[in-house]
Amino acid sequence: MNKLFPIVFGLIVAHLSGAAMAEQSFLASLAQDKVLSWQFSPYTLHFSPSDDHKDVVMVGVEREHPNAKLDGVTFFTNSFGQPTVYVYPWGGVYHDIAGINHLSFKWTAGLLYGYKDPYQDKVPYNHAGFSPAVIPALAYEFKPGWSAQVNVLGTAGLMFQLNAPFN
Repeated sequence: MNKLFPIVFGLIVAHLSGAAMAEQSFLASLAQDKVLSWQFSPYTLHFSPSDDHKDVVMVGVEREHPNAKLDGVTFFTNSFGQPTVYVYPWGGVYHDIAGINHLSFKWTAGLLYGYKDPYQDKVPYNHAGFSPAVIPALAYEFKPGWSAQVNVLGTAGLMFQLNAPFN
């Protein structure tokens, strides 16, 4: 059953995203006056490795508004192999920090869902799988629209991520 959930979830998302892609007005309104990016993370470094840890793989979509606000959603398997979602309606980006071109500081805040028994205590303030999250990050744009990013996951670790333009 545990292996069936990600497969069914993936099929539902693929089906819905296919319908959304076909509806150009939906995408046009979603991205109007905004920068829309795909996100992918193939690796997370844990500060305190454990035999319980599994590989963490993340995919998501992020919007940057003209006023430098961020919002988005990511889907990933958490450090314990549980399907998890992070929805962040709040965030911001500060470009060319410390006078370095293409270097950005980002922050997001939102809600995590997916850390369940027996790992519900691995994230703070978890209630029934839901917990608040704030994630700071540094990103470097190495090609227009393409950037490498490092997310700081509290005292747990670092997530390495690639952002690509949504075309």
